[in-house]
Amino acid sequence: MSKIGQKPIVVPEGSRLVLRGTGLSVSGPLGEINFDFPPELKLEQKENLVMIGRKSEGKKEKMLHGTFRQLIANALKGVNQGWRKDLEVKGVGFRVRLEGEDLILTLGFSHPVKVSPTKGIKFEVNENKIGVWGIDKAKVGLIADKIKRIYPPDAYKGKGIRYFGEQVILKPGKAAKAGVGAAGGAK
Repeated sequence: MSKIGQKPIVVPEGSRLVLRGTGLSVSGPLGEINFDFPPELKLEQKENLVMIGRKSEGKKEKMLHGTFRQLIANALKGVNQGWRKDLEVKGVGFRVRLEGEDLILTLGFSHPVKVSPTKGIKFEVNENKIGVWGIDKAKVGLIADKIKRIYPPDAYKGKGIRYFGEQVILKPGKAAKAGVGAAGGAK
């Protein structure tokens, strides 16, 4: 039995869940998210609580139960508070700036890299920190990952784009492997 699927979802004040056929619409103060709701599951709403149930005890229904409960909970949080991922850029000469809604990254390549936001995503820049904000958790995570993959953290110097607070374990260089005498040269 899915323990996550059994937890009730609390619908905050000012938010609505509407199920029309196989389409589910979650709306709130920040916007609206629509997605398909599988016919193998059922939605029960009592006042401000929503319960997700299964129509049968098949393997597919059990797999979908907890997943869709969490997707609905994430959508409700997104339309009320929003989702945010923070990234930081480290490296000498590495810079980030906003040009309109686009993010311009200067990362030591021969040209600046331009990242345009998809619908519902906004960028914030403060020094060398990037904030990716939106109401859809999946889109925010995908855009943040796309930005990070432009220049992932280097294993030797640590420069690159990383999630805020992410610890990068640096590898020792050749001099550290060979010993202290090798770094100073031959005598």
